[in-house]
Amino acid sequence: IESVIMELPYVLECGVTGAPDEVRGQVVKACIVLTKGTEGTEELKKQIQNYVKGRTAPYKYPRIVEFRSELPKTISGKIIRNKL
Repeated sequence: IESVIMELPYVLECGVTGAPDEVRGQVVKACIVLTKGTEGTEELKKQIQNYVKGRTAPYKYPRIVEFRSELPKTISGKIIRNKL
């Protein structure tokens, strides 16, 4: 899912995790850092979700999309997913 989201030209970084959900148990959550000058809007969230639906199995799309200024990383530069 991360690699599909990274195909978008306005995505600088992204990290995907599971988030608790009362109905489904867990849903896909994507935390995304956008390129400079790109604004994170509801329309952009829908565009990202539809893009992922079209490139993967429809149930895999991120139901939660969160835009961030940066992602938490280790000293070596890997994303710390449990902090997303």
